Amino acid sequence: MTTTTLAVLVPLLPFLGAVAGLLLGRTAPGFVRPLAVLPALAAAVLAVIVAVRQGGGRAIDASTQLTPTGSVPIDLALHLDGFAALVAVLVGVVATCVQLYSTGYLRDDPRYPSYAALVSLFTSAMLLVVYSGDLMVLLVGWEIMGICSYFLVGHYWETPEARAASLKAFLVTKLGDVPFLFGLFALAADAGTFRITGILGAVGSGGLDHPTLIALLLLAGVAGKSAQFPLHTWLPDAMAGPTPVSALIHAATMVAAGVYFVARLLPVFAASAAALTVLAVMAAVTMVGSALAALAQDDIKRVLAYSTIGQLGYMTGALAVGDRGAAVFHLISHGAFKALLFLGAGVIIHAAGTNSLAAMSRMSGLPKRIPDAYWTMTIALFALAAIPPFAGFFSKEAVLVAAEHASLGDTTGVPSGAGWTVLVAGLLTALLTAAYATRLWLLAFRGHGPAVPDHGRQPLVMNGVLWVLAVPSLAFGLAVTYLDDWFDGHALTPTVTTAVLGTGVALVGGLVTYGAWRHTTAMAARPP
Repeated sequence: MTTTTLAVLVPLLPFLGAVAGLLLGRTAPGFVRPLAVLPALAAAVLAVIVAVRQGGGRAIDASTQLTPTGSVPIDLALHLDGFAALVAVLVGVVATCVQLYSTGYLRDDPRYPSYAALVSLFTSAMLLVVYSGDLMVLLVGWEIMGICSYFLVGHYWETPEARAASLKAFLVTKLGDVPFLFGLFALAADAGTFRITGILGAVGSGGLDHPTLIALLLLAGVAGKSAQFPLHTWLPDAMAGPTPVSALIHAATMVAAGVYFVARLLPVFAASAAALTVLAVMAAVTMVGSALAALAQDDIKRVLAYSTIGQLGYMTGALAVGDRGAAVFHLISHGAFKALLFLGAGVIIHAAGTNSLAAMSRMSGLPKRIPDAYWTMTIALFALAAIPPFAGFFSKEAVLVAAEHASLGDTTGVPSGAGWTVLVAGLLTALLTAAYATRLWLLAFRGHGPAVPDHGRQPLVMNGVLWVLAVPSLAFGLAVTYLDDWFDGHALTPTVTTAVLGTGVALVGGLVTYGAWRHTTAMAARPP
């Protein structure tokens, strides 16, 4: 088969799996799990083949006119560049892991068939966004993800928290989608096409008449979808859904879509210095504010939710300083270790019988009860804290290097103020991230008190998925040195200055948190 044909099958297979799962869920329940796992696995394998064939070189484009509109045509188009190839692999792998994990996590859930079908549809929609070469087709996937998130976050609809969270997620993201839609229309009116290649060509020739207006309208949708300030409030509440859904939304779909969209159309935003400045300020406020919020959370899933918001801030910060390679690198790296963190949190919650870190801190023996989750979560938290040689170190340093270059005026078209804003906020957030990652680890795994109650062992498939995701969480940062062609051809290696600064502030944050924990523990153990 041609590369184009294989690329068409990547989003199509999960979609067909979703349709079949919905049709056969009640009449043939034995087919539900294979229909959930196998299409996602096949899509992941095909995405890898497409990436290998694409090779990170010249983009592959294919299109056919979807319908005559009388004005700006809408094409069923593919645009396969290095970024699309790698992000599709991420989506396929994480979706497969989530589907496998869910077969154990939700094995007794009566609504598992509809859940699995919606996860497949969610996966298909994100893959459509990744591969689409036409903005109207991309919008279809963008909106289907919004619908899927509504149903999946509200999976436990019997609880008022789930109902409120699903409605909030839907309405807040739609609040951003309205100006986003106007931005797409304005962009097509200026460029004369919805095709991404045509729009980039128009930008290169100075064909956009209203770049600032268009960029700001589009940023509203990006802020909603990727949970950036001030439209970030829906994401922590979305933790009311099943834990595997949280992993999917935070790691490979939904929130990644906004960052990926800006990376695809970065020249549009770079055409306006004002838009880059707004993006930089939005990223800085998001990074620092979410890290402070994460330090104050007791629910383990809400800590990770605010962590996601902050890491997305790093990605938008990289885009604000004109480096889409660093942004997508951190998107992929973060996708691996954040999926691991959420799925590991699911195992912890099952073993401890609670989401509360305070309650876990009053239990002992959790690492011995769940050794797989203990070791893999430790790897993922090191990656989150950006400690070398874990994947998060390399990708976060790539963002800081890009901000450093912009702050020194080395990046054409990027205001130096935007560079300084992202650099300072990034370093401060690195300190805070290490602090809340250390706090989470200490409270969850170094508790004192009665032994953890026996809630039964986790299915083998859940622990197996954790180790699969631990590999890229540990090794992807090193592997990226061989993937320069997929990242616009430039190396994403840290400089000595940013490596020392970034690692130094992370170590300070972790050590100070550890010292505070030791002091608090000693005071609590002292007899009255």
